[in-house]
Amino acid sequence: MAKTLSSPQVLKTGMMAPEFSLKGVDGKMHSISEYKSKAKLVIFICNHCPYVKARINDVVGLQSKFKPSELQVIGINSNDPNYQDEGFDNMVKFSQDYKLNFPYLIDDSQNIAKAYGAVCTPDPFLFDADGRLVFHGRINDAMDPEAKPTVPVMENNVRKIISGEKLEKDFDPSIGCSIKWKS
Repeated sequence: MAKTLSSPQVLKTGMMAPEFSLKGVDGKMHSISEYKSKAKLVIFICNHCPYVKARINDVVGLQSKFKPSELQVIGINSNDPNYQDEGFDNMVKFSQDYKLNFPYLIDDSQNIAKAYGAVCTPDPFLFDADGRLVFHGRINDAMDPEAKPTVPVMENNVRKIISGEKLEKDFDPSIGCSIKWKS
């Protein structure tokens, strides 16, 4: 496990979300443009990372608090599919085990992670209704797998986006395992 902080080096605040067409665990193709919610959260996750496992129920809970017209969470797995516990079949199992209530997509080319500048899991990117990046960073203030969250950072930001308020920060790094790049 290589502990890595998210980095704002590729996608900058105000930039448009890079488009994608990726296969989900539901067997269908998904693109960011098909979702018309007021806020879209693209979050790079995986199946094995202890940071993802510790925060995944928070992400499921976040999606549950909002109508699809308000927020759409989209999970993307960009890890090398040959890495232990990764790959499409393991994604399907992970989705079932954690009762994911949002699309979980495979980026087996890793091109989407590179387009977004994702470097760790989880690595969340929050976009407004126009598809512009408004926040890149943590789900909450729990920065270690054992930590209990006390500040729902992403939920607070989503609520502000929906109500048209300005965010206090546009970057607050997430922390997790490094994305497992193909060699």
